[in-house]
Amino acid sequence: MQWPTNDADVKDQAAGGSYPPGLAMSKIGRRSGLLSCEEGRLWQDDVMFHFGITGYQPAWLDGRGAVVHEHGHRLRGLAGRTLTRVWMVWDLRDDEWFCDCPVLFDFDGQQVEINHQKLGDLSLTWNMIDPTHPVRWPGFDLQWRPEPFPGLQALRGRPLKRAELLEWSGEDAAQGNVDISFVFETGRVTVFNALDENGVSFDPSGPPRQSDPLH
Repeated sequence: MQWPTNDADVKDQAAGGSYPPGLAMSKIGRRSGLLSCEEGRLWQDDVMFHFGITGYQPAWLDGRGAVVHEHGHRLRGLAGRTLTRVWMVWDLRDDEWFCDCPVLFDFDGQQVEINHQKLGDLSLTWNMIDPTHPVRWPGFDLQWRPEPFPGLQALRGRPLKRAELLEWSGEDAAQGNVDISFVFETGRVTVFNALDENGVSFDPSGPPRQSDPLH
């Protein structure tokens, strides 16, 4: 993957093990309860704006304050709603999650679409993506797939207790990164920044992060 110049040091840190397990490589990540891609994708300016998804226009934010200002009210409003679907893009050739594309959480008709890129960019959009439409990314055979992981299947049909913002508190270049976590009576799911791509965790402990419940 061709990393931006200002992210090169971060890639080196990940390869050298400076980041907690699960943020650098998926094989390590799966052992620690985190899921991320096997490897990065090539940056393609012609498709990255909408990620091969018709009608998708990500709105990138950086930092907890910006996320709360733009989306805090709507995230709080999800409490009590039932998780009816989680959509992820699947790579049919490699039979794995294609984690550059957004993750869609449908709470009884309110769909929040979560995407991470670079070091700290987070996009939240609402009811923008139709997962019945194809994903057209040159060089890949992609398809939307509902709840491809057992951890998501276990949460489907459960009412949401609350949404949380998890802010990275480690003393490194990722400090201040914001991840989105959904808490249920029986567990939680977090979509985190896995170094220029999305990662998913079902582990309530995880790496050092400051929790900010949205009540």
